[in-house]
Amino acid sequence: MDTKYIFVTGGVLSSLGKGITSSSIATLLKHSGFRVGILKIDPYINVDPGTMSPLEHGEVFVTHDGAETDLDIGHYERFLNMNFSSKNNFTTGQVYQSVIDKERKGGYLGKTIQVVPHIVDEIKRRIKLAGEDKEILVVELGGTVGDIEGLPFLEAMREMKHEFGMERVISIHVTLIPLIRAAGELKTKPTQHSVQELRRIGITPQIIVARTEKEIPQDLKNKLSLSCDVDSDCVIMAEDAKSIYQMPLNFLKEGILTPIKRFLKLPEFKPDMKEWDILVKQILAPQSEVSIAFVGKYLTLKESYKSLIEALIHAGANLDTKVNIVWIDSEELEKNDELVEQLKYVNGILVPGGFGERGIKGKMKAIEFARIHQVPFLGICLGMQLAILEFCQNVLGIKEANSMEFDPKTKEPVIYLIENFMDQNGKEQIRTHKSPMGGTMRLGEYECNTLKDSKLQKAYKGQALIKERHRHRYEANPKYKEQLEKNGMIICGESKGLIEAVELKEHPWFIGVQFHPEFTSRLQAPNLVILEFIKQSIYAKKQS
Repeated sequence: MDTKYIFVTGGVLSSLGKGITSSSIATLLKHSGFRVGILKIDPYINVDPGTMSPLEHGEVFVTHDGAETDLDIGHYERFLNMNFSSKNNFTTGQVYQSVIDKERKGGYLGKTIQVVPHIVDEIKRRIKLAGEDKEILVVELGGTVGDIEGLPFLEAMREMKHEFGMERVISIHVTLIPLIRAAGELKTKPTQHSVQELRRIGITPQIIVARTEKEIPQDLKNKLSLSCDVDSDCVIMAEDAKSIYQMPLNFLKEGILTPIKRFLKLPEFKPDMKEWDILVKQILAPQSEVSIAFVGKYLTLKESYKSLIEALIHAGANLDTKVNIVWIDSEELEKNDELVEQLKYVNGILVPGGFGERGIKGKMKAIEFARIHQVPFLGICLGMQLAILEFCQNVLGIKEANSMEFDPKTKEPVIYLIENFMDQNGKEQIRTHKSPMGGTMRLGEYECNTLKDSKLQKAYKGQALIKERHRHRYEANPKYKEQLEKNGMIICGESKGLIEAVELKEHPWFIGVQFHPEFTSRLQAPNLVILEFIKQSIYAKKQS
């Protein structure tokens, strides 16, 4: 079966939910038995989001093969319960880089390199590569129709439709139906203009997904159908929902699969969404609740912690429990001792990953509180490193214990920087990725050996070997392992000599992990260590 393509574009303004729309459509098709792939195209010129500020771009999502990608790839994995790779996200920067490299090597035989055909051909090549071995590929184009940087991608869409025909290529346009509150009216004009812009460049969308604050009446749907030249069953309402995981179910009710099936000439099918429906109900109306202190420094823009927030929702859904996140700014905690009092009223404490020295002392205050007051604790990446530093300073009495990230000349480098880790025979064990900015990163999936009978191994249901994803520069120094273990901090996870996880012997549940478990959490398959953290927090609440 030749791959069929569903292109998803956005109009009027950004952040309308193209990623959720694409994920929802792909989820419905996957649950209908199709081999589905999904691709995010980003028109920005950055090669990838790895060097972009989380305050501007949100979270950088890391795939199993070590690609730093757009946060929408995280949505795709969480919805579809699948691993994606570097093939599932590319940018203008990557496209131009490939074309220029080929030109420098004489690959174009001296021809003048142009946007059409050379850039557009490279875009089409990458789209087709992502669709290999798939029956249907959903392709999300970032940005908004009318953006100058998106034009080569729209041209690639137009050419692919011309090349393959309507039975293999369709276009879905996500657009805003604004509510003018003073008049109490929903307005269709922005959508009409957005569709006109698409048609001006040769693309006529077959389906309109109308994002709205309130229900769209049938007469307004009919108006959109006529003005945008789409069939009457092709105007799909996307009303604001309490949970993003409602959207596949809402689209199913709206009948989005009917026109997709008709246009792509697909055989009869019906998605099995029973398990999904149960989990969504447990998100919306859980039987219990638990409070988790989330101690971070990017709280002004919570998109920076997108995967971790969603992982907590996944754990809660599978435990029929609402996870109430108590946001605590680590910089404020550092300056204000009274904020520590808030930690007395939560059932668990979470310290996430991050970079840089800002807010570190506040995070360590929270870690110390969790250790002393026996509160369930999970430290992720930097959170684990700070748990080790706090233990070294306050339990082992190594007052100068520090990270080389904060003090490169520290006399006690409990957390240190390694370029490449070698074993005793000089054989390379861990390869770090050199970035253009000069730093090194350990990226992607690595194996971790869990300690027998440890709390970590129990969380992973007895698995002696687990695989999780990394995104960090600094490592816990094995030189301090013996001192830590003699005083009650157990090294419960290792990878080729590197410390991957720690836990406290005399504590109900205190675990720090160097990896990012949130990157592998999905609604239908929550990450096991995060799930256990929430279980332990629920238990702590019952005991209090």
